[in-house]
Amino acid sequence: MTSEDTTRDAPAEPELTAPRRRRRGGLIFLRDVLIIVLVAILVSFLVKTFLVRSFYIPSGSMKDTLQIDDRILVDEITPRFGGYARGDIVVFRDPGGWLEGAPVQKSGGPIADAADWFLSLVGLSVSDSDDHLIKRVIGVPGDHVVCCNQLGQITVNGTAIDESSYVLLPPGAPASSIPFDVVVPKDSLWVLGDNRNNSQDSRYHQDQPGHGFVPIANVVGRAFVITWPFSRFGPLDFHHAVFASVPPASP
Repeated sequence: MTSEDTTRDAPAEPELTAPRRRRRGGLIFLRDVLIIVLVAILVSFLVKTFLVRSFYIPSGSMKDTLQIDDRILVDEITPRFGGYARGDIVVFRDPGGWLEGAPVQKSGGPIADAADWFLSLVGLSVSDSDDHLIKRVIGVPGDHVVCCNQLGQITVNGTAIDESSYVLLPPGAPASSIPFDVVVPKDSLWVLGDNRNNSQDSRYHQDQPGHGFVPIANVVGRAFVITWPFSRFGPLDFHHAVFASVPPASP
């Protein structure tokens, strides 16, 4: 018998039946979905841990810089390398006792809620926004921060700062109705709200164990952009120029 006859007489490979093809296709689909889910979980973990997170603003303590129900993105990675500077707007976990009577989270409307839901899927949005605070850094480690001088201004390391570009205050009002004279400890920050007379910030917690200072370990990162509503979309101004003439903190 020739090789041609042998080839012709060999039994053909059985074709997959329709049910078997469907089962095999279903298993491949489930495998692909599982891989996609695992990759998404890994990416969202890395993004949330090292890059950015989304928060909403629950109160008016940072008006007019930030409005109630604004959505912001917080940069977690840059401060890890460069630290924090005076003027930065930071989000941090409650150092202890700051959030008593804090407002309950409200819906921002169907579009904003849908955006938060989507961002939560990829690890950007967090359900604990109302367990965090947002303020502006006025003093970094080693700074001597005092309020107020004869003109009602805050001084940092002996230099008065003009906060009129971002602070919400009645005309002629001092920078703080509560006096303070502090030296910021190592690995801590002194923070105030831009809506100065309506912000429960470092000034109001000087009698607590932390003396009003925020441990840098509690800081999530630096807010850098408003993402919602779209009419307010844009970068946040840190007003670093306000602090440009402040000398370095004493060692």
